[in-house]
Amino acid sequence: MISGYARSGDLVGARDLFESMPSSRNVVSWTAIISGYSQNGMYESALKMYLRMEREENGVTPNEMTIASVLPACAHLGASEIGERIETYARKKRFLRNNMYVSNALLEMYAKCGKIDAARRIFDEIGSKKDLCTWNSMIMCMAIHGRSTEGLELFDEMVRGGTSPDDVTFVGVLLACTHEGRVKEAYQFFESMKKDFNITPKLEHYSCIVDLLGRAGKLTEAYDLINKMPVKPDSVVWGALLGACSFYGNIELAEKAVNSLLELEPHNSGVYVILSNIYASAGRWDGVARARKFMKGHQMTKVAGHSIIEVDGNVHKFIVEDKLHQNSKDIYLVLQEVSEKMKLVGSPENFAFELEHHI
Repeated sequence: MISGYARSGDLVGARDLFESMPSSRNVVSWTAIISGYSQNGMYESALKMYLRMEREENGVTPNEMTIASVLPACAHLGASEIGERIETYARKKRFLRNNMYVSNALLEMYAKCGKIDAARRIFDEIGSKKDLCTWNSMIMCMAIHGRSTEGLELFDEMVRGGTSPDDVTFVGVLLACTHEGRVKEAYQFFESMKKDFNITPKLEHYSCIVDLLGRAGKLTEAYDLINKMPVKPDSVVWGALLGACSFYGNIELAEKAVNSLLELEPHNSGVYVILSNIYASAGRWDGVARARKFMKGHQMTKVAGHSIIEVDGNVHKFIVEDKLHQNSKDIYLVLQEVSEKMKLVGSPENFAFELEHHI
């Protein structure tokens, strides 16, 4: 029943049912609530429940599915220290030898935490049992972390070994091309996925190509591709173009991207912040004034950014200008000390940052 509540998105009902059965909880019920939180994107809650499971002295220990459920939470929170401890436990229980779900989840956790060598170690240990998920995770890992050549070499190795790629594989391949500006190769892979593997390109693939063209300074080509796409572009596609316009200072296309973005996300203040910075960099103060006026007139406020870090196995979340953290007093004292040291060494002014900070 806990799983049923979770699958329907009712995590409150799932948690209430879980808490109402203290004497009859077993590994199945613990795994169900952890998995429910993880699958619904509530990664902090999933990790907290797992740590609570470890602490409670009730004789219940995690099984393979528990581990496979909590590792995605570690991945999204960057909790690699906890992930390493979970790996130690999984090895002790010989889960990695017997369960591909655990091996793949561990590989992906290290990949998303930026532990590339650890991810590669798990990948190599899997050996001949690698499935498509294993290959995709490793290719994506290399692509995201700028090791494009290795990512593309893995793709070739996978295909030569007889594993057919899917649409996820080609997202990783195109990302690998993006990070090294391989425009020609990206187009070749894009055509290959259609002709050689009968895979219809999705929005994610077009987004990669738009991002690649934008990074290469081919803004007009990127804009033309967006208008010719057989699928409706989303905010990620327009955001990629806007980011490139910001880098290259193309005001005309930036305005078009902003208009399209606001049709999709009318309350996204970040769009106008970026446009204001583009205007400011070009000395277009009339544009800056219009953007500010629009934001104030529509009661737009910047969404506070946040960071998540792991220290000594504990995950901490910091929100911009937030003073609710239990160690906020000490944090601000350190920040003040760092700021003073930056002034002493002559930290350069960054007007765009100041504008973004105060708008």
